[in-house]
Amino acid sequence: MSILGAARSGMAAARLLKSQGAEVFVSDKKPADQAAQEIHTLDGLGITYEFGAHSDKIFNSDFIVVSPGVPSNSNLVQHAMKVGLNVYSEVEVAWWFCRAPLVAITGSNGKTTTTTLAGKILERSGRKTVVAGNIGYPISDYVLDVDENAVVVAEVSSFQLDHIDTFKPKVAVLLNITPDHLDRYENYQAYVNSKFRIFMNQSASDYSVYNRDDETVRSRCEELSTIKLAFSTSEGAFGKERISCGAYAEDGKVYLVNDGESEFLMNARDIRIRGIHNLSNSLAASLAAKSMGASTEIIAETLREFPGVEHRLEPVRELNGVRYVNDSKATNVDAVWYALGSFESPIVLIAGGKDKGNDYSPLFDLVKRKVRAMILIGQAAPKMQKEFVNKTKCIMATSIEDAVGKASKEAKEGDVVLLSPACASFDMFQDYEHRGREFKRLVMEL
Repeated sequence: MSILGAARSGMAAARLLKSQGAEVFVSDKKPADQAAQEIHTLDGLGITYEFGAHSDKIFNSDFIVVSPGVPSNSNLVQHAMKVGLNVYSEVEVAWWFCRAPLVAITGSNGKTTTTTLAGKILERSGRKTVVAGNIGYPISDYVLDVDENAVVVAEVSSFQLDHIDTFKPKVAVLLNITPDHLDRYENYQAYVNSKFRIFMNQSASDYSVYNRDDETVRSRCEELSTIKLAFSTSEGAFGKERISCGAYAEDGKVYLVNDGESEFLMNARDIRIRGIHNLSNSLAASLAAKSMGASTEIIAETLREFPGVEHRLEPVRELNGVRYVNDSKATNVDAVWYALGSFESPIVLIAGGKDKGNDYSPLFDLVKRKVRAMILIGQAAPKMQKEFVNKTKCIMATSIEDAVGKASKEAKEGDVVLLSPACASFDMFQDYEHRGREFKRLVMEL
């Protein structure tokens, strides 16, 4: 079989398949002189490869494993399907060898926080827990180390879901759907359909956890024939309709619902991670963990202590009365909307990167009211300047170094300097983590 792309997931799939006796070929267009580590690993495993270009050798295989970074509409993937080759994602391959039950989490926003939190709850419950997937640790690297008594909690992206076949989570979680990755999908509906693939193989004994507050999610999830667990932050939503199973927040309190009976979990203010979006994430994580046997007490204890994840509204430092916050994980408009709503102080916003077909209009009102200035970087900077020039002061920056310097000069005591890009990072960085680390390094050097 051929593996298209030698990034983290591609290399993990190669290692797994080779360990199971497969004849593996890896192809990546990255120049060989930039792939020394990958070549060393592949040589050590006895795996053949090509770097610098993709040849027709890719198609001399039983199937192709495609990395998330390779678009489904690329010529290579389209040709593979045209000649009758099955195309799978790394998460599909990992599932073939996974003996542990799987909790899979997707959505436009909140995936990493919810995945990490659900994993922490289950780990605290005393169960061997692997947290992997799109969070940065390919599932393929762990599946041979877990059995039926463990649990795998996986963040999965739409790109990974595009190429599943038998992938079947015991618990599937859909957090929300808002426009994203429109540079990779024919239209918004195609993106929506991709997200719903997380439920496609579930049976009546599996759990589907979904956001009742998201109309797109609710309308389709209510038709599922699984054990449905809804969550809501809208006060009264569960009280009026008496959802039989799920979780909700009302009057500042959080409840779990089972067979129509509400059980008090905790006061919402005691959840350590702040913001209405994190309340929603916490409800989803709680239901996922509860479905796998976590107790109410362990769930509440973990929610009180969980500090959040790196690169998601992560405090960096305070200098001269200015707070610096790293939100590099905010790669779409909706994530930035939540970020801006999390602060009462004036904001100097660093934004930009690789535009994904974004519609920035949902941010207009918040930017006008809350943002003192926008420091714009990357390929999207000219487009964003045009969109926001009448909403706030817009300042162009040539690099992240330039952006941090200009933001620090623009900010006043009591302000927040917020990196919340609304865009992908690949025009200037390896990934959003690289972008976030660079921002933090530069802030600490101020």
